[in-house]
Amino acid sequence: MTCNNNFTLSILIPVYNEEASIKPFMHALYTALKPIKANLDVVFVNDGSGDNTKLIIESVMASDSQVSLVNLARNFGKEAAMTAGLAYVEGDACVIMDVDLQDPPEVILEFVELWKTKQWDTIYGVRVDRSKDSWFKRLTAGGFYRFFNWITSDTKIPENAGDFRLIDRVVIDALRQLPERNRFMKGLMAWSAFRSTGVQFHRPERHSGETKFNYWKLWNFAVDGIFSFTAWPLRIWGFVGCAISCLAFIFMLKIVIGATFFDVKTPGYASTISVVLFLGGIQLISLGIIGGYISRMYRELKQRPIYLVEGVYGRYGDENGTKDVDLELTNYLAKKAS
Repeated sequence: MTCNNNFTLSILIPVYNEEASIKPFMHALYTALKPIKANLDVVFVNDGSGDNTKLIIESVMASDSQVSLVNLARNFGKEAAMTAGLAYVEGDACVIMDVDLQDPPEVILEFVELWKTKQWDTIYGVRVDRSKDSWFKRLTAGGFYRFFNWITSDTKIPENAGDFRLIDRVVIDALRQLPERNRFMKGLMAWSAFRSTGVQFHRPERHSGETKFNYWKLWNFAVDGIFSFTAWPLRIWGFVGCAISCLAFIFMLKIVIGATFFDVKTPGYASTISVVLFLGGIQLISLGIIGGYISRMYRELKQRPIYLVEGVYGRYGDENGTKDVDLELTNYLAKKAS
């Protein structure tokens, strides 16, 4: 496939402690994208790495003017890193991908082909084979996608689709308008995807390094996604309360009728303790869900920046090519001063 060189393609790569993956990734990326005759704009977002990731990227930048670096002040998480990168990219389209080569760069050719010829606004990668993942991860990931799509009415996330995708400039501009601090980017991209389609691909193992996600982070990520896009967990407890009240009323009638007309004596201790513990558990679960929503409202009301940028290096830096001021931080400080 050969495309005209009248467009700029941004490649957005959030990284965290990926020093061993940078150079193999760049080699694989440029090799795969040779057929694309376009202006490339490679933007790394360093999410507060504690290793030599920043130094490795700077060494790549020294010999490659197409590469830029947005260096965050500390680790804010992948969702914030993607948000930071989208605030800077200037391409007609942007490909978001990981640096570990589990998102094959050659799939970008199919993304660009569909974007250029079929005018799709979002083209996302769909993992055909997840056999490299553990059975537990496959089970929980599939369950999350199905559950999320079941309880949300206006936002559907394609199953087995990660962050690997191409988004058009119109989608980038739409995402920039979304101000929430609790970022669930898969949901936000699905919500603002306009016309979207998927491309199937086989996901290989990591080229180097280890994954930075664990099951606890994935659990919190899933909870953030659900709480960000539906109030269903709040509403469900109204139905649960009605059901328990009906059962309690029926049980009460049974006891009253039995004691009044049939002289039935009902032992009380075991049944009372069981009911009290059951209702106590239900109340604690419902309070936890309410607390989850309130805590997220609290974070939104504080209006802290989603991320803080230590410096921007490369084409998006200042005239010396070294540092830029984060607009999110500027706006935040201005609001405080006023």
